[in-house]
Amino acid sequence: MSKVQNQPTAVHRQTRGKFILWTVIASVVAAFAAWLSAALALEVWVMFAGFIAWFSRPTSLRNSLAAMLCLWLGLAIGAASGVLTVALIPSLGHLALPLVVFLVALLIVGLRTQRVTGNMLAWFLGMVTWFAAEFDMTAGSFLHLTGATSIGGLAGYTCQALNRRWAE
Repeated sequence: MSKVQNQPTAVHRQTRGKFILWTVIASVVAAFAAWLSAALALEVWVMFAGFIAWFSRPTSLRNSLAAMLCLWLGLAIGAASGVLTVALIPSLGHLALPLVVFLVALLIVGLRTQRVTGNMLAWFLGMVTWFAAEFDMTAGSFLHLTGATSIGGLAGYTCQALNRRWAE
């Protein structure tokens, strides 16, 4: 393996102490976010969807906030696509689902070059979160999921802020 291929990434260039501190900070923040989610009767796995979205583009606060927006838009489009699929089944039968998936994917993939809404991973993570939660289509369901993912996003921000201050 050449030296270029074997170059460590920025995280691996940390001293051993900074690496350990970064790891402990991230773990404490994640544990606190999990506790807070559970204490608020929110699903911990949904909180982690927000944590994942935050870190899907962690290079800047703007990118991470845009990722959260895409996650929340993904929740909304997941809910809307479920309603649309059910509405189209009487007329299209088994073709309703692939048609709706095609339309949703067309929108999300088409936005991939946009600065704020171009995070396809976060969009699809939001959709997966909506469908996996199996909630009814209500404003309360959307707020519940948005709240839980917000805790994850806040945990991501906190982790980044603390690590930039003490571990980088």
